[in-house]
Amino acid sequence: MESVPRRHFFFGSLLAGAVPMGGYGSVTSLKSLGYKPYYDKLNVAGIGCGGQGGADLNDAARTENVVALCDVDEVRGAAGLARYKAPKYKDFRVMLDKEGKNIDACTIGIPDFMHATVALACMQRGIHVYVEKPLTRTPWEARLLQDAAVKYKVATQMGNQGFSHECNRVAAEILWSGEIGEVTEAHISASPGTHPTGLQEPPPATAAPSTLDWELWLGGAAYRPFSSAYVPYNWRGFLDFGTGQVGNWATHTAGPVHTALQLGAPTSIECVRVEGHSKITMPHRGVVRLDFPARGKMPPVRVFYHDSARAGDPEAYAVPGMENETILPPTNNLGDKGRPAGGRQGGGPGGPPAGAPKRGPRPEGGPPMGAGGPGVPVYLPPGGRGGAAQPGVLTGNGSVFIGTKGVMATSSRGEGVWLLPSARWQEYRLPPQLLTRSPGHMLDWIRACKGGEPSCSDFSVTAPFAEWLALIVIAERMGPGRLDWDSRNMRFTNNAEANKYVKPEFRKGWELKL
Repeated sequence: MESVPRRHFFFGSLLAGAVPMGGYGSVTSLKSLGYKPYYDKLNVAGIGCGGQGGADLNDAARTENVVALCDVDEVRGAAGLARYKAPKYKDFRVMLDKEGKNIDACTIGIPDFMHATVALACMQRGIHVYVEKPLTRTPWEARLLQDAAVKYKVATQMGNQGFSHECNRVAAEILWSGEIGEVTEAHISASPGTHPTGLQEPPPATAAPSTLDWELWLGGAAYRPFSSAYVPYNWRGFLDFGTGQVGNWATHTAGPVHTALQLGAPTSIECVRVEGHSKITMPHRGVVRLDFPARGKMPPVRVFYHDSARAGDPEAYAVPGMENETILPPTNNLGDKGRPAGGRQGGGPGGPPAGAPKRGPRPEGGPPMGAGGPGVPVYLPPGGRGGAAQPGVLTGNGSVFIGTKGVMATSSRGEGVWLLPSARWQEYRLPPQLLTRSPGHMLDWIRACKGGEPSCSDFSVTAPFAEWLALIVIAERMGPGRLDWDSRNMRFTNNAEANKYVKPEFRKGWELKL
């Protein structure tokens, strides 16, 4: 496996479908390596049972057994902890020690800074892992998990559900068909979040609730007093814990760009503009440019990330020649093109798996969606979240490809795609289907756990993706200026201070190694 190039895994997972590398007849022999026949159920554990972690666990439970649960927060994880009759823990290490031999696979939906720590502990025990996006907080951790997946021979998946969507794959097929020509520039946008940004002082300490184990929540991070400003959601804006809108939304909106342009590692990253620069949290907004070298026959490409851009902001990108056009397509917009529309969890003809729980409406007067639920403090950047879309300008969650023969845009998690101007899309016929379609993001991983081909977000694909996303966070943290990146040695060649943020500093006893 160590000799197989990364590109095999990308095309293998998309083109080969469910057939194991040795054929269907190999499933029995694979069982001796920790795999199960497709008709056997996996024993799944959940680490992080509230919020998105709870949603992932519920998704796995539709077809598999839930055998162990872990959450450091009794309130945040209450619904998931109560739903399943399984042993419950606060410390994932204790759970793995006591239940590990009975666990085949684990869903991990916890704050970004603990993803690598928990995932590695599972992988070292031969447990397959489904890890929520953005996979890791730092580039070093992403590389560590990529290497760990190879060493421990486990099935992996990052929880960026858009990779399984029909529109994401159609976008790649359109670009590869040559319809918009050579792409030398792409733009990615993420809407403003509701977590803290631009803070110049740490939040004030407050009493920790008795239902939360603060020491376990901190894990390997440097100790600090508890503050209600951190949990259960706002940790996302703090540089020690999260990755802001880069991890929250750019992980999704950049997905079609990464896939269609087959991006690897950039050679340089430049913070072009930043507002609300902070050494504590992510900034209010900004623009970062990444330069990627040629990939095969694809020319070098400039990728711009527009963080929290709103209409009228200098961070927002005006698409040349599209002044009167709506830039981002609606989601699931392929129905009139003869293709299944797909859905967030799936992307195939069936959309989300049967029985998927429906999301209820947001309570009147509650925080904006994504703010972590009722009662969670909502932090808005100066000027708020922005209003309606402006014709011709890229704002909100989406991406734009600028080609020599035309323009293509994708929206949300890669759940909508079209050509611009709109008249061109109305007349356009989709190219032949090249990539296989997903049975559902969770089911894709479950199939891999049982001996199928690597999933579409296998770490061989998404760890390099997570690496360059994490570089954006470092660039914004450093402020305006260019950073030259040596991917092989995982270091910036022109900035010693920036190198301090490539790898986390762990508290004693929490260090990570293969």
